[in-house]
Amino acid sequence: MIGVDWGTSSLRAYRLGADGQVREKRDGADGILTVPEGGFPAVLRRVVGDWLADGERQVLLCGMVGSRQGWVEAPYLPCPAGPAEICAALMAVPFEDAETRLVPGLLTRDAGGVPDVMRGEETKLLGLLAGGVEGLVCLPGTHSKWARLRGGRIEGFETHMTGEVRAVLLAHSILGRLAASGSSAGAFGRGVERAGAAGGLLHHLFGTRGLGLQGELAEAETADYLSGLLIGHEIRAAWDGREAVHLAAAATLAAPYAAALAQLGAQVVRHDDDVVATGLWRLGQA
Repeated sequence: MIGVDWGTSSLRAYRLGADGQVREKRDGADGILTVPEGGFPAVLRRVVGDWLADGERQVLLCGMVGSRQGWVEAPYLPCPAGPAEICAALMAVPFEDAETRLVPGLLTRDAGGVPDVMRGEETKLLGLLAGGVEGLVCLPGTHSKWARLRGGRIEGFETHMTGEVRAVLLAHSILGRLAASGSSAGAFGRGVERAGAAGGLLHHLFGTRGLGLQGELAEAETADYLSGLLIGHEIRAAWDGREAVHLAAAATLAAPYAAALAQLGAQVVRHDDDVVATGLWRLGQA
């Protein structure tokens, strides 16, 4: 079968064997925002056409390809949800080259009743469930997800816009004017530590400017300090300070979270980002 994790800015396609092993993998920059209206079938053929020609007849899609801006809009499935519920909610996609289905997103609500949603991450979580993972899971990204896996199901989750907020601050706020290229693990750690102090995130953010103006934070340290500050606040909001955290992401995304969690004393269990392939295969088999 063919599994495709199709996001906003990129896609990743997997050719999976009957045993669930990845036989081939392809990464591309054909995110949904680059696809013209009605162009999804053509892009899919371009990416995996030779696999289809070689006899693959089952395609399973997950991610933002199922959003309002994607190929077909799939409804959100309420949590808690497990493999059975998600499999029952798969949507057919009109694609003449193969039987093609779309994984629905998930919906949960916080303690105040405010809705939260995900698309694509649910398939990673299914891959983790297939490996017997239970407990708290962190999926770093532009919009980081913290999910609770219990009893073989996705019990609920919460989203933190940490990556997007960092990008906006550096590109469009006064804090970005203080930043220069460079990296500093020490500055990142200072940001993580500062996030635990009194005052709140908005006050701490302006403190970044104060430190720079007083020469206490170098321009080349500003971006990493800001990352540590934002990730530190995110972790403190999502983690209870005691339990282990399962961390699943590409190395570049996982590294700062692993460093911040270690600094705060968390036990971290790392998982490969390609666990999404396991989730796609599991749904495909079902």
